Amino acid sequence: MSTPSSDQTGDSRLSANKVSTNQASTSQASTNQASANQRPDYDPELQQIADYVLGYCDDISIANTDTDADADADTDTDVDGLAGKSVRSGPSAEAMDTARLCLMDTLGCGILALRFPECTKHLGPLVAETVVPHGARVPGTAFSLDPVKAAWDIGCTIRWLDYNDTWLAAEWGHPSDNLGGILAVADHLSRQRVAQGKPPLVMRDVLESMVMAHEIQGVLALDNSFNRVGLDHVMLVKVATTAVTARLMGANREQLLSALSHAFVDGQSLRTYRHAPNAGSRKSWAAGDATSRGVRLADIALRGEMGVPSVLSAPQWGFNDVSFSHGNSDLALKPEDERHLTLARPLGSYVMENVLFKVSFPAEFHAQTAAEAAVQLHFEVRDRLEEIERIEITTHESAIRIISKQGALANAADRDHCLQYMVAVPLIFGELNADHYEDGFHAAHPEIDQLRDRMVVTEEARFTREYLEADKRSIANALRVVFCDGSATEQVTVEYPLGHRRRREESLVPLEDKCRANLATCFPPSRCDTLMALLGDRERLEALPVHEFMAHWVP
Repeated sequence: MSTPSSDQTGDSRLSANKVSTNQASTSQASTNQASANQRPDYDPELQQIADYVLGYCDDISIANTDTDADADADTDTDVDGLAGKSVRSGPSAEAMDTARLCLMDTLGCGILALRFPECTKHLGPLVAETVVPHGARVPGTAFSLDPVKAAWDIGCTIRWLDYNDTWLAAEWGHPSDNLGGILAVADHLSRQRVAQGKPPLVMRDVLESMVMAHEIQGVLALDNSFNRVGLDHVMLVKVATTAVTARLMGANREQLLSALSHAFVDGQSLRTYRHAPNAGSRKSWAAGDATSRGVRLADIALRGEMGVPSVLSAPQWGFNDVSFSHGNSDLALKPEDERHLTLARPLGSYVMENVLFKVSFPAEFHAQTAAEAAVQLHFEVRDRLEEIERIEITTHESAIRIISKQGALANAADRDHCLQYMVAVPLIFGELNADHYEDGFHAAHPEIDQLRDRMVVTEEARFTREYLEADKRSIANALRVVFCDGSATEQVTVEYPLGHRRRREESLVPLEDKCRANLATCFPPSRCDTLMALLGDRERLEALPVHEFMAHWVP
């Protein structure tokens, strides 16, 4: 039998008055650790998010879900009485109309993805022929699934082609990825409530949930660079989806805080599947996985699961210490004021109002303006491709870090995250679409890689600075082609892509055209007309029951 340690025998030694100084210190430390084991209040960042979600918009049209929550849980849902918290100001008119555009654009992107077998192979129930009462529909398919798998499938189609909206800050991401969880939960609850003789949710609830999910994901991204600690931005999809779907399910404040805490306790995705040499198709379904996980965590919390209050701030074991304190490039400890999660501004509707739409190209957003510049130069260089000595790409730091690549490109996911590829194709062909990333197209056009080999990428400090400035948030690129005889094109600079808030009006018609073209890949013209008319009438759309809206998307 092993000999008890000094900690194990401390009490008896103390009673015998035979304790050494070191043993006394150990005993005192043990006592201090025990006295510190008082369950703390929830981290203030979680409380800020929860109070925003519960207090920002008018009450949704569903009753509180029955749960087996602990009788001691906080069941106070009178969020109007929360002193110093968010007021029910609700989203701005601009945010709600942008949410409508976002809904239109996002669903169109999902429909277009159904053309690609690598995407559709992931869709459907885990067990074939499973029948789910009041299941959630997956737009463009006949599937009616449980909300967790439906969220996965919707999220997968939305993100597959990297064509939905974008948010760029210290962290990057695509806030409309949250629509997978929002639509799945809203459709299921609406169908369930109608079957029970209760009023369904309406599409205004969906649009408001989108505004809040965008805000949570986007504000968390403003000052917190998860990529610099090696984590992928889809963790923010999980957090945002968890919050807004818990609200849709009828969570009270304690349940919502519990759900949020579990979203941070989860192990977070690594970014390695987005970067050489491992870039691959997981990046196309990672957001679907995250929004689905958010729905699952919300459901767990609604069943009464206890939360983890200091999940962010707990010394040694919390998110800040474990996952946010060391840079991933050299594992060096970050400056002390950068080792904890922050919310850079009050939560409202700022992110939806400023979100970026991908109007012209299914391309990683840092390359949108580069592709636009390449299209402008196409007619000048298309007949002189063999005469090109070099192609000068002037860009910002984030583009260089994320998508500047040399060498072989292994797959479509690798190509749609390669700045040089996304410049070469429109220089040669005058356009860039989803088919241009496929293996067959790449193999048939060796001139693409020949041009890539002649590209020189440099950083412009002003582009990098204005990329982060709140009143600009440019995504600038400049392009110049130099020929072997010493002649050259003018440098074409595009600072704000079509789809930026500064070019919002200019993008409205092209955004509608994009959606109509995407819908036409799945639906007959009459159905496309019906869907576009519905998506174009915000007042009618907001009043429509969710289950009726989703029925329009079944082939």
